[in-house]
Amino acid sequence: MALQSPGATGASSSVSRLLSSAKLSSTKTIFSVDFVRSYCISKGTKRRNELSGFRGYSPLLKSSLRSPFSVKAILNSDRAAGDASSSFSDLKPQVAYLEDIISERGACGVGFIANLENKATHKIVNDALIALGCMEHRGGCGSDNTSGDGSGLMTSIPWDLFNEWAEKQGIASFDRTHTGVGMLFLPRDDNIRKEAKKVITSIFEKEGLEVLGWRDVPVEASIVGHNAKQTMPNTEQVFVRIVKDDKVDDVERELYICRKLIERAVASESWASELYFSSLSNQTIVYKGMLRSEVLGLFYPDLQNDLYKSPFAIYHRRFSTNTSPRWHLAQPMRFLGHNGEINTIQGNLNWMTSREASLRSPVWHGRENDIRPISNPKASDSANLDSAAELLIRSGRTPEESLMILVPEAYKNHPTLMIKYPEAVDFYDYYKGQMEPWDGPALVLFSDGKTVGACLDRNGLRPARYWRTSDNVVYVASEVGVLPMDESKVTMKGRLGPGMMISVDLENGQVYENTEVKKRVASYNPYGKWVSENLRNLKPSNYLSSAILETDETLRRQQAFGYSSEDVQMVIESMAAQGKEPTFCMGDDTPVAVLSQKPHMLYDYFKQRFAQVTNPAIDPLREGLVMSLEVNIGKRGNILEVGPQNVSQVVLSGPVLNERELEGLLGDPLLKSQILPTFFDIRRGIEGSLKKGLLKLCEAADEAVRNGSQVLVLSDRSDNPEPTRPAIPMLLAVGAVHQHLIQNGLRMSASIIADTAQCFSTHHFACLIGYGASAICPHLALETCRQWRLSNKTVNMMRNGKMPTVTMEQAQKNYRKAVNTGLLKVLSKMGISLFSSYCGAQIFEIYGLGNEVVEFSFRGSASQIGGLTLDELARETLTFWVRAFSEDTAKRLENFGFIQFRPGGEYHGNNPEMSKLLHKAVREKSETAYAVYQQHLANRPITVFRDLLEFKSDRNPIPVGKVEPASSIVERFCTGGMSLGAISRETHETIAIAMNRLGGKSNSGEGGEDPIRWKPLTDVVDGYSSTLPHLKGLRNGDTATSAIKQVASGRFGVTPTFLVNADQLEIKVAQGAKPGEGGQLPGKKVSAYIARLRNSKPGVPLISPPPHHDIYSIEDLAQLIFDLHQVNPKAKVSVKLVSETGIGTVASGVAKANADIIQISGYDGGTGASPISSIKHAGGPWELGLAETQKTLIGNGLRERVIIRVDGGFKSGVDVLIAAAMGADEYGFGTLAMIATGCIMARICHTNNCPVGVASQREELRARFPGLPGDLVNFFLYIAEEVRGILAQLGYEKLDDIIGRTDLLKARDISLVKTHLDLSYLLSSVGLPKRSSTSIRKQEVHSNGPVLDDTLLQDPEIMDAIENEKTVHKTMSIYNVDRSVCGRIAGVIAKKYGDTGFAGQLNLTFTGSAGQSFACFLTPGMNIRLVGEANDYVGKGMAGGEVVILPVESTGFRPEDATIVGNTCLYGATGGLLFVRGKAGERFAVRNSLAQAVVEGTGDHCCEYMTGGCVVILGKVGRNVAAGMTGGLAYILDEDNTLLPKMNKEIVKIQRVTSPVGQTQLKSLIQAHVEKTGSSKGAMIVEEWDKYLAMFWQLVPPSEEDTPEANSDHILKTTTGDEEQVSSTLAEK
Repeated sequence: MALQSPGATGASSSVSRLLSSAKLSSTKTIFSVDFVRSYCISKGTKRRNELSGFRGYSPLLKSSLRSPFSVKAILNSDRAAGDASSSFSDLKPQVAYLEDIISERGACGVGFIANLENKATHKIVNDALIALGCMEHRGGCGSDNTSGDGSGLMTSIPWDLFNEWAEKQGIASFDRTHTGVGMLFLPRDDNIRKEAKKVITSIFEKEGLEVLGWRDVPVEASIVGHNAKQTMPNTEQVFVRIVKDDKVDDVERELYICRKLIERAVASESWASELYFSSLSNQTIVYKGMLRSEVLGLFYPDLQNDLYKSPFAIYHRRFSTNTSPRWHLAQPMRFLGHNGEINTIQGNLNWMTSREASLRSPVWHGRENDIRPISNPKASDSANLDSAAELLIRSGRTPEESLMILVPEAYKNHPTLMIKYPEAVDFYDYYKGQMEPWDGPALVLFSDGKTVGACLDRNGLRPARYWRTSDNVVYVASEVGVLPMDESKVTMKGRLGPGMMISVDLENGQVYENTEVKKRVASYNPYGKWVSENLRNLKPSNYLSSAILETDETLRRQQAFGYSSEDVQMVIESMAAQGKEPTFCMGDDTPVAVLSQKPHMLYDYFKQRFAQVTNPAIDPLREGLVMSLEVNIGKRGNILEVGPQNVSQVVLSGPVLNERELEGLLGDPLLKSQILPTFFDIRRGIEGSLKKGLLKLCEAADEAVRNGSQVLVLSDRSDNPEPTRPAIPMLLAVGAVHQHLIQNGLRMSASIIADTAQCFSTHHFACLIGYGASAICPHLALETCRQWRLSNKTVNMMRNGKMPTVTMEQAQKNYRKAVNTGLLKVLSKMGISLFSSYCGAQIFEIYGLGNEVVEFSFRGSASQIGGLTLDELARETLTFWVRAFSEDTAKRLENFGFIQFRPGGEYHGNNPEMSKLLHKAVREKSETAYAVYQQHLANRPITVFRDLLEFKSDRNPIPVGKVEPASSIVERFCTGGMSLGAISRETHETIAIAMNRLGGKSNSGEGGEDPIRWKPLTDVVDGYSSTLPHLKGLRNGDTATSAIKQVASGRFGVTPTFLVNADQLEIKVAQGAKPGEGGQLPGKKVSAYIARLRNSKPGVPLISPPPHHDIYSIEDLAQLIFDLHQVNPKAKVSVKLVSETGIGTVASGVAKANADIIQISGYDGGTGASPISSIKHAGGPWELGLAETQKTLIGNGLRERVIIRVDGGFKSGVDVLIAAAMGADEYGFGTLAMIATGCIMARICHTNNCPVGVASQREELRARFPGLPGDLVNFFLYIAEEVRGILAQLGYEKLDDIIGRTDLLKARDISLVKTHLDLSYLLSSVGLPKRSSTSIRKQEVHSNGPVLDDTLLQDPEIMDAIENEKTVHKTMSIYNVDRSVCGRIAGVIAKKYGDTGFAGQLNLTFTGSAGQSFACFLTPGMNIRLVGEANDYVGKGMAGGEVVILPVESTGFRPEDATIVGNTCLYGATGGLLFVRGKAGERFAVRNSLAQAVVEGTGDHCCEYMTGGCVVILGKVGRNVAAGMTGGLAYILDEDNTLLPKMNKEIVKIQRVTSPVGQTQLKSLIQAHVEKTGSSKGAMIVEEWDKYLAMFWQLVPPSEEDTPEANSDHILKTTTGDEEQVSSTLAEK
């Protein structure tokens, strides 16, 4: 029987009628908007983002510029327009400050509709409004539930509508060729608005434009949300006509100049932020606002008017992490509709500022100064990308060319690029050295009114589907199904893949797909000729073959530049020996540099930033094909002019140079390199000496560049270092020169190279590059490698076979390889692909440097607590230098103990004495021993920022008996997410049992959980249970279940039953010890038990990707939260973030995305294994992250919505109470929980050799595990009692009473060794939540509201089938707003039957376009059929069942050529079948464990990280096939012999299908595919089986080589000469 849509009576039934009605084209827009609203209301969908508050209105151009067009001058002066320009020297370059940049992040839903006949109709506008409304779920709303984050339309100018208005006003019909229309947001105040309009009119007149009239844009203000209404501008349109006598070659350019002059004229006015041109054009107009998508057409009645006609429309719905109402940041912008995040925005803004001085083009007729500044650091990344594109387009570039320059594809390592459009390679090579890519996930729609198009970022991290109809209309959208469509009229369905572009030429009625666009643009100029004749490559040179310094002199220099024995032995020598960064464990428990009593190198004051939520990290190992460390050296030319002179540069393969390569650059006559020594003189004292040295260096750099030098080599190399002339820290020198050249308009004229002794670790290189260096020659590090290779110790170890033999050359190569690999990881953790985008991007935050230092060398970087002055920094630098030149210089390097604990070295929070004291206290249950432990912590040196704080109170002490009981306090305690695999089963279960006894919460970590742990124990005798025989100290009633079950990027062990048995579900976005990175469980830790839980094979390494592949943006996170709330509506969903500057903005977005809990982790959290550079140099302290999060959430009205949980280095009740006073509701203990359970801090977790079995899978070591659940119970009760005691001293009865009370904290009266810090940021407050912490913690789980699954579950037949395991058949319609369909049903089944116990059959057929996460988390017995198409995440997490997707029968396209499902299908699937008649998008079957699938083509990265299952692909695939694939099989049809170059050959073997079992498996799956979908492609293959069998490749990871399906005696040779390629591929194994 057929089942109606949700709420079948009333509004929703009208949906079905509307979607199937042929009369829709003639319906009024108002009706369409009502359709969307009634549809959403009928589904009862509560807005997930009913949360934020709106505050200020961001400045339009709030800069320090003194504009020649000041308001006063305009109103009182008749100065001629020709005098308006100011010279560049009058314009102070704007600084891109990190705080401004991170305050606005967002994501969106976007699309366009274009009529190829350039026929303007109202239907186009009407359809755009419908489509926009159907993507409301991709947008965000404020705390009032009605203020949208923004929505808008860009169309051609509706001249008919405006002429009707003009006629009523007595204005002549507009001359469309010479008239411009401005859409303005104006000040709300009447008098100020009049003043603003006078300024605008005056500038237009001075520029030779006549103002024809002003039109009040009709608006319906009553529908605007409360928060948005507080700053709603007055919206007007201005009509201008060019009347000046001068010949005007481009009307749009004239309007652009006028707008820029107006912006500069008002920039210094208090109301500048209230004036904004949404558009000023002769071609296009933008209607937008802080509105929900479904009310845009209601707010602007113009959009409902039949006279509003356009041949195209771009639509945009915004999801902003920042909820302050900024009307002008709604989109589309003036050219672009941008769905994405520019990861490199700070660098892009700095470089744009730098190049302003060199901008010249004949088209501007000398008026380049009038269009400056180009960028605005106060605006969003989207707005600045739009400004950059606008500059290029107004300077004569086409929109397509401009976007290819700004957002280039990954053209390196592209196997088909040279075949399809090799000329594009020359184009990209030409511009690589001119414009750094604006890198980050992005779907960019664009139009200049004549062309409409879209392009996707190089990694393909945003969904983009397109289709074309027989009536010559082209559609592009973030989702399919946003419009009702007659499928018989659809002639093409596709998607944009990574780096691809589609363009519609409205004037000639042509659609250009990717290859045609790129060929056309690349043919504009002879780029290949210019590149070949002018671009030089630096040839690699051999390394020095012997040491150049004596051993004693090397030691002296190492001491002078701050090396320690750890640095040499654990970092440099390890890299030289192994060619990779060293790995360590347990996190960083030492003081940050500014708190340390030991001297530190300047680099240690910097922490690497990383991607979380708003943009994804990249896997540099498995997806390295999109990354590059290539760097161009030399002058960067004028981007507005094209010619061979711009490409006269030298290309380096990477930024690390050896000595001979540096000599080669110095010898290039065209570069005119200049060496600048970096020393400062202390003979007249330390005070001011460093500053003088820096000023002298900057003056020398300035002079060198003005004299024509294109390379500045900053060098601390010296034949005879002098005691009184220490080296300026190279990072300080590079940053100072970089900033100086920017401020003086010289930065584009020269590259900076650091020739330095003070650089040896990956972090050091990253810092130098991030602050402006294009290349580094680490001369002392290379000398250290040579000395190590020559040492007797090394020679003997190699001779005795204790380490691999490496030559002198190889040792230095290994070192460079390790640095380059490490740099790729640093770039990738921020989601940046290219060196050129990272260079100068300043993607760091600073802890412990004062404003003087920051403004001099690191301007724009965040340093929230102040710190060292230049003089204090000089003293710390001299600490190293003086030791090196003192008479009693040590004969060996000092071991500061920064990495490993050692007596007398740096203080480690988790030191052996602390561990012993804690063990004694918890094992003996001794209050006295715990008091000794407390005293130990109280007497420790200042280690973390909270150690600088102490309590104060406004009350008298009270008896402890009046304070809430410990049993209540411990409910707020959690343990960290430690995976079963990284730690042993004994440890994992002991922690869980202890937390369950307490009423706290343990965390499963990644890797699933044994169902045996979910039931209380009933068989305990004398502390032992046959259910868990490996544990001791048990009680009847104990349960070993983890209350918090983690969903991490690898999705290991995440099954429907796992999810429904959770009290809370944690989405682990980042980890404190290695944020922005993935993980890998080594094969030696994957025991049979671990493999069973993770649905993999024993001994096979298991890779967790750096990002969640279903979280590339904030709206993606909202979707995953929605998914989890669907499958388990009773579980709260938490999102784990890591502290960094900007986390408050991210947290706002997470709250709006409907998370129940936000967890803030500090850098000092633990880890089982991580590169040392990540442990030491990434992530921030939780104190700052918590303070920022609390303030931002309160300021945005979101704090009451979420629980805040914090963790990272917690050791005591004092830590808990400080966190509480700063706003946290719950408190996490990770490392200390392990120590209390038996960990002895051996710090060898990564080796699988833990001596007490805490972090090992070796059975003989696990048998030594000493822990008891009671030990951990004792620990947490002691912590709780400590909390009670302090509360009593403060005079408070409940923890609730002090949460958020920063007024109860004050700075301790202590002096730091190095400097003083400003703690005001930690102690300031913006108020308290409106509800108590307990009330927030006990609120109901956030709901998705009624959804389609609820309707299905209300059907008696379906419920009968579930309850009694029967068979049922149902059919119903589905729309793109129906998301996560079947997820809730799967949860109901899993809760009752588990993952495999259901014996019934639910046969559900859907027709239409399914929303995201269709058929997620299916269980066996669920058979889902979709006739239509689906969006992203089909079959996510499915554990069984069957999904069949096929297009409707009467289509105008061939299904095998069409994209039918979206990206990231079968993510984390642990079973089931998927058949798709048509193509899929990127990352098909990513991290598939056991599902089997047949699809007829895929995008890039298919079968990535697969660990099991079987995938059959009957068509073409994209690049990087089988990257990280450690299990399962794949069969790919290769009809044109193009597969092999697309393979990632790191792991899998590629062979023909020769095994009879494999052939049977392949054929049976194809036959099933034909039977289920009616596939014509599959039928043809089966019919001509022998012919097609020879065209299939079988992809076999090592774990599958001995299986019957893959085990063949030989590899069949191809018939096209691919034998050698196959052989070499296998040889690489």
